[in-house]
Amino acid sequence: MEIFNLRSGDEFIRLGQLLKAVGAVDSGVEAKEAIQEGDVSVNGEKETRRGRKLYAGDAVSYDGREIKIQ
Repeated sequence: MEIFNLRSGDEFIRLGQLLKAVGAVDSGVEAKEAIQEGDVSVNGEKETRRGRKLYAGDAVSYDGREIKIQ
């Protein structure tokens, strides 16, 4: 499992931004497509909203990768 640390002062990151930040996708368009196609899960449930806010403790799964937010 990978760990993604929120920047100091930030309480959340949006799902599309996270996928780009960890290098899981190359662009916002690629993130949007992956999310809308149902390829991304948050806390074990499929998520189709690119703007979903992720907080410390959330876990994201995509393309065989697990990313935990801290």
